[in-house]
Amino acid sequence: MQAIQKLLLVITLIIGGIQFNTLAQLNSSEIIDMSKSADLILTGKITSQNSSWNENQTRIYTYATIQVEEFLKGSSNGEAVVVSYPGGEVGDIGEVYSHMPRFENNEEVLVFLKKNTQNDSYNVVSGEDGKITVINDPKTGEKITTSNVQINSLKTQIKSYVSD
Repeated sequence: MQAIQKLLLVITLIIGGIQFNTLAQLNSSEIIDMSKSADLILTGKITSQNSSWNENQTRIYTYATIQVEEFLKGSSNGEAVVVSYPGGEVGDIGEVYSHMPRFENNEEVLVFLKKNTQNDSYNVVSGEDGKITVINDPKTGEKITTSNVQINSLKTQIKSYVSD
């Protein structure tokens, strides 16, 4: 079983590395499309995650709670939003899906979300493209994306798309 866990970790690290380059590969039209199709666009921090089986025990879903810093589009009833996505670990069993976003506790994110029609959670628009990791620039202390885009510039750009 340890071999499977190591393989899942390697796959996760590889896919995580791919996610770091996502914003660099996004163009303005993709950001416009995600901005217009999202019900919510927000920045915030992942505070917790919980993985569980679906009702038929055929698929694992993870539920990540985001403490909202700012809504760029839409709003919710509280200061936290739950995002669900396929994959995760329950006991000794793990599932990984390609092109799906993954979240880490305490990770700062900017996400494009669509209301899940089956429960009170949200799904990320456009899979892994709809989740952008936010970090602090080690030189300036300014918040940037992992592709070195200033987060304030990106938020201004997104807000202009939603107000059109």
